[in-house]
Amino acid sequence: MVVQSLQSGQAERRVSARIQEKQREEKLRLGKRRVELPDDAERGSDAKKKQHNVSRRKERKEEDSVNLEDERKVPVQTTKSESESVNGNAVNLAEKSDHAKVKETLRLFNKHYLHFVQVEEARCRKEEVDKKASKKLKSKKGNVPEESTKNKAKRPDLKAVSKMMEENEILYPEKRIGDIPGINVGHQFYSRSEMVAVGFHSHWLNGIDFMGMSYGRVYKQYQFPLAVAIVLSGMYEDDLDNAEDVIYTGQGGHDLTGNKHQVQDQVLERGNLALKNCVDQSVPVRVIRGLKSSTSYTGKVYTYDGLYKVEQYWAEKGISGFTVFKYRLRRLEGQPILTTNQVHFAHGRVPQSMSEIRGLVCEDITGGQENFPIPATNLVDDPPIAPTGFTYCKTLQVAKNVKLPANVTGCNCKGRCENSRTCSCAKLNGSDFPYVRRDGGRLIVAKDVVFECGPNCGCGPDCINRTSQKGLMYRLEVFRTPKKGWAVRSWDFIPSGAPICEYTGVLMRTEDVDNESASDNNYIFDIDCLQTIRGLGGRERRLGDVSIPTVHNSDRPDDQSTESVPEFCIDAGSTGNIARFINHSCEPNLFVQCVLHSHQDIKLARIVLFAADNIPPLQELTYDYAYALDSVHGPDGKVKKMLCYCGAADCRSRLF
Repeated sequence: MVVQSLQSGQAERRVSARIQEKQREEKLRLGKRRVELPDDAERGSDAKKKQHNVSRRKERKEEDSVNLEDERKVPVQTTKSESESVNGNAVNLAEKSDHAKVKETLRLFNKHYLHFVQVEEARCRKEEVDKKASKKLKSKKGNVPEESTKNKAKRPDLKAVSKMMEENEILYPEKRIGDIPGINVGHQFYSRSEMVAVGFHSHWLNGIDFMGMSYGRVYKQYQFPLAVAIVLSGMYEDDLDNAEDVIYTGQGGHDLTGNKHQVQDQVLERGNLALKNCVDQSVPVRVIRGLKSSTSYTGKVYTYDGLYKVEQYWAEKGISGFTVFKYRLRRLEGQPILTTNQVHFAHGRVPQSMSEIRGLVCEDITGGQENFPIPATNLVDDPPIAPTGFTYCKTLQVAKNVKLPANVTGCNCKGRCENSRTCSCAKLNGSDFPYVRRDGGRLIVAKDVVFECGPNCGCGPDCINRTSQKGLMYRLEVFRTPKKGWAVRSWDFIPSGAPICEYTGVLMRTEDVDNESASDNNYIFDIDCLQTIRGLGGRERRLGDVSIPTVHNSDRPDDQSTESVPEFCIDAGSTGNIARFINHSCEPNLFVQCVLHSHQDIKLARIVLFAADNIPPLQELTYDYAYALDSVHGPDGKVKKMLCYCGAADCRSRLF
């Protein structure tokens, strides 16, 4: 965690105010535990009875839900379960904003998606091995019939959606008229499956999403079927898109090979009839535009462009000579302005060269150290200034009194690691590889700690289990903000699970932090991975299916009373990399991951930032500093407060 302010004092062992607060809380917790233990023991005999009562209440609640289901079927009220687990963390959706619910659901989709990507990659590797074995057998025994592998491949995004349907994880499983809570105009989806996951458009293939006849039992004032959303993706040759005014071609009768030609007459049924009913009853539809994008895993990006009124419909002979139904749609007034970038997703504001950068104050703050130059821009200050007061260093510097453990033996794999059952590094990760190869390497799910291959492993630099060691993979920019100082954004689309950067600086003992000079140091990061794993300090456990070797860097005995105090930290105040400029957000798009590769001491883990979401170009990169309110004290011992300007829907208003 980043320590914003440190408390001075005369204690022999000087530690940060935040750590002192942890020590006080831990003592109170242990004392309370000692008081409560006798009562807990006495209540032990009642545990089964209590559990039975809880289970019975749950059963009655489920029975009531089933009895009410047929009576209501109300599309606007049915959501996914109130408590889900995303990336191993419990998520209480009932306490979150609509925007946060959408974000958490998409993260859950991405988790399932990456899992099925891993399954598909394993299938392809096995197929490649079997094919080579078949060729060898064929050369020895003559012609041997090859097993057909046609149709074995499965789309991971469709499998992810199917999984969410099976687990009742779709956010809004019932269809809704009008806007979807938490999805604003301009929201971008990177596949049709993502729209299905949140209930925005329930068909991964059809262009028209509509309510069927069954909805008439609840919405008696409407005639069904009734359209709720359409996708404009250039599938039909007769479409005419003028942004605010659209001529939309109905569904059916076109060539499925992708040449857009109509091959038979359309029929006024299903989606076509649903759109016609929207005309008669003045019901608006959500309009989503799909355009080609090399950054999306489906080759397209889908942008929500707001509600449109279906003004009229008619039938005519189309370009190919077959009957098609046409619908004129006009965008409703009073919505956010439809910008060119929303209609035509072309990264219009992303500079293509240094000469196009507005407010450029430094061409490369790294001095050529990274894979890409990182420019700095300032359109806030007058005169504009560049980031100063630090030395850029992409590698971790180690204080003189910190001794790193010796390099571990590593795996015996050759070239690159392929078999998780034989790779010793994979075994530390729960007998599986934590990454998939897609998009240059993506972490499937956040873990307590990720074990990567290290300097003594037999594999080479192209091994997938070295993903976070490859340096910057995306073009980044440091830019000045009005209230938050310097910040970071990407010029490229970043897929969820992609590594962004490591947090570097000076690795030092927490007790050696200079309290007086550190009171203004905003760049100290406690390496508290061990505390997270043990669930101390009120932290949530992440997916913990990894093996944690019992290795300690310190010669001191493990003191249970000080477990909650991180022994080491990283000071990026005077020396650091791009990570020192990444700001806090109460709804971040990055997460912190502990990584080990050369040794196995969790107290000295590498701190790596990964993408928690699919991040579009020019969106600020942020992570949660995870401060507890009133946990930071000034030199005078008083609680320090800092306002938060992250702008998130669920902003806590204060950073600490």
